[in-house]
Amino acid sequence: MTDQERLEIEAAAFRGLVAHLRARTDVQNIDLMNLAGFCRNCLSKWYLAAARERGVALTGDEAREAVYGMPYGEWKAKHQREASAEQQRLYRETAPQHAVIPIPEPGAKSG
Repeated sequence: MTDQERLEIEAAAFRGLVAHLRARTDVQNIDLMNLAGFCRNCLSKWYLAAARERGVALTGDEAREAVYGMPYGEWKAKHQREASAEQQRLYRETAPQHAVIPIPEPGAKSG
């Protein structure tokens, strides 16, 4: 496999994951965090970090919209439910396993 083929395959896999998450609006971010340690917001932060590492101007709102398929506030209003006490308890319990995503400052480009 060439580097270009790998890049294209990884990009297609990312698009597939995003499409799946957009379709599964019934799955709450807190459930994803509790089970897998990452959610749609984490995915948008990875996207933002990757853009900034490459010197691409992108805002957090633009990154979230790339993942959610709409402005984040709109998605929350349409699909987000209040977290239950059990969901919140699991979130606190699993917090040490949650994704940590360092995001470079705007304009920072990795060497």
